[in-house]
Amino acid sequence: SAIAGLLVLGSMTVHAQAAGKAEQEKCFGVAKAGKNDCGTSKHSCAGQSKTDNDPTEWKSVAKGTCEKMGGKLVSAEAKKDGKGGY
Repeated sequence: SAIAGLLVLGSMTVHAQAAGKAEQEKCFGVAKAGKNDCGTSKHSCAGQSKTDNDPTEWKSVAKGTCEKMGGKLVSAEAKKDGKGGY
């Protein structure tokens, strides 16, 4: 019974996290040094940005808040090569 309860609780947590992720968007230019969410052409991993608010670095934010924070939905690199923000 206790194990079944833990499995149900774990399943609910995964579903809640998935629902929260769906309401996120990539926001370029707002990540602080070392707080970016993913790799770029400059490095391969999250947490490796070297400067605050680099326009090529991104982090996930609540949908609809990026531009209010001063960020962009399209990276500076994507604007140069015409590929968009992803």
